[in-house]
Amino acid sequence: MERTGPPARFSGLLAAFSAALLVAGGLAASAPAAAAADADLARNGGFEAGLDGWSCTGGGGAVVSTPVHGGTSALKATPAGSDNAQCSQTVTVKPDSTYTLSAWVQGSYVYLGASGTGTTDVSTWTPSATGWQQLTTTFRTGAATTSVTIYTHGWYGTPAYYADDLSLTGPGGDPVALPATPTGLKAAATTSSSVALSWTGTTGATGYNVYRGGTKVLSVTGTSATVSGLAASTAYSFQVAATNSAGESAKTAAVTATTTAGGGGGGDGAGLPAHALVGYLHSSFANGSGYTRMADVPDSWDVIDLAFGEPTSVTSGDIRFSLCPVTECPNVESAAEFKAAIKAKQAAGKKVLISIGGQNGQVQLSTTAARDAFVSSVSKIIDEYGLDGLDIDFEGHSLSLNTGDTDFRNPTTPVIVNLISAVKTLKAKYGDTFVLTMAPETFFVQLGYQYYGSGPWGGQDPRAGAYLPVIHALRDDLTLLHVQDYNSGSIMGLDNQYHSMGGADFHIAMTDMLLIGFPVAGDTTKVFPALRPDQVSIGLPASTQAGNGYTSPAEVTKALNCLTKKADCGSYATHGTWPGLRGLMTWSINWDRFNNGEFSKNFDAYFGG
Repeated sequence: MERTGPPARFSGLLAAFSAALLVAGGLAASAPAAAAADADLARNGGFEAGLDGWSCTGGGGAVVSTPVHGGTSALKATPAGSDNAQCSQTVTVKPDSTYTLSAWVQGSYVYLGASGTGTTDVSTWTPSATGWQQLTTTFRTGAATTSVTIYTHGWYGTPAYYADDLSLTGPGGDPVALPATPTGLKAAATTSSSVALSWTGTTGATGYNVYRGGTKVLSVTGTSATVSGLAASTAYSFQVAATNSAGESAKTAAVTATTTAGGGGGGDGAGLPAHALVGYLHSSFANGSGYTRMADVPDSWDVIDLAFGEPTSVTSGDIRFSLCPVTECPNVESAAEFKAAIKAKQAAGKKVLISIGGQNGQVQLSTTAARDAFVSSVSKIIDEYGLDGLDIDFEGHSLSLNTGDTDFRNPTTPVIVNLISAVKTLKAKYGDTFVLTMAPETFFVQLGYQYYGSGPWGGQDPRAGAYLPVIHALRDDLTLLHVQDYNSGSIMGLDNQYHSMGGADFHIAMTDMLLIGFPVAGDTTKVFPALRPDQVSIGLPASTQAGNGYTSPAEVTKALNCLTKKADCGSYATHGTWPGLRGLMTWSINWDRFNNGEFSKNFDAYFGG
């Protein structure tokens, strides 16, 4: 996702013309002088009070004493990875009024702008300012606009930029009062995993925060919301508060609602132990870890994923599975021995699934014909080997979002819609005991906190967050989600800091996101709801040879302690404690045996296996 140049919308003649004006005149745009009576509405625009009044993304903002344009302090903000180091504040303004926004900046591709104007949002930029250069722009507020957001930011992959003496001049807005507390909160409907809430709105509110057990779980603009990811037959308390630019109202009195009894979907009827160990078995190929026969899989493993079922072509949907050839795996068992060993594992309470995809098995269900072929061929594999269910391990370019597909709750991209439909058909065919697991990479899930698909203007990687609509649509059928916390770049957590794989901190931050939910692409009206703890396992490599991001047993224990006991949490503060966290997944059973069982032994020692 790293970008090294300005966005496409500033390309061509417009960019060249703008750049010429910048160089020639020292200004990004000319603007009429503010009236003498106009006030500077920006708070702490000279950064003399640190970052007071400012919010900077990615933790990249800091106040420095040199270089400065005026006074003794200036802003230094450093883009990192997929973050452009935007620093912003919201300012109260008057409707139908003209404002002048100005700042002094240094650096490459430094931007200054205003959003939420109610008319045309504005921004201006400089491609290169080796010394202090002033950026200026003007805008007019809409008929109902009472606040705007002003900001400055750099660009992806560029060095730190500096900003100082930022001002917004124009008529000051009337003070905004806190909205009144909403009334009439009630539970309109319940299912085994969700509660629908409604309430009466209040004058002056621009949005509403929904709380479950005192923790904010949703932010919406309307007067209803559905809280998902709940456990069956469980009582929950809910409150709602109204919000606007002045802050949040008092919360309503709590309303209690109890979810209905579950029908076995979503993992409760899968027959797994309270804490389960999941591993992939290299069944169709060999590598440096060696081939392991099904009968030789140690008893520690509760879920065994057969790696892999792969398509006859990327878009066929026709999935095939066969045992490793004798020429590649001299100790491979016969098909009859393999099937008998599966039955023995199942008799001992283990679950055996077919895993579809993997690194080399790209699957794109772009047509309904491919969807139907997927259902038919996967069913054939499940029936032939007597399997318990399906693991979806779509990687690479299997899932991506079409431009304009921006709401994970209502996907329109065929490869997403057809996959959801296919899995629902399989679930309906095999019933409540069908085990459904998924093993996406962080790029397809947690990265969705920052980016979703190609973005509102296009240009982003369309795979960003592309698993979210699949997980969301199937959450009531989902047994386990075990995101691969390995082979990953740094990912931003809910603390708006980047976390890197290989230590407890990464697993804590990534898992916390799944268990508390998060706004997709930062949009608080599109919050991906939390999953139940029993639906979540942490995915790790079993050894240094198995993948990048190997985590030592001591660090794995720290992560489990933090998530289940609120101990050993280090620098990341979780948003809850989840003793019901289902467990761990690893790539792979073979690599764990190669590594003398280090991973499974640590799991057994922790959970008493």
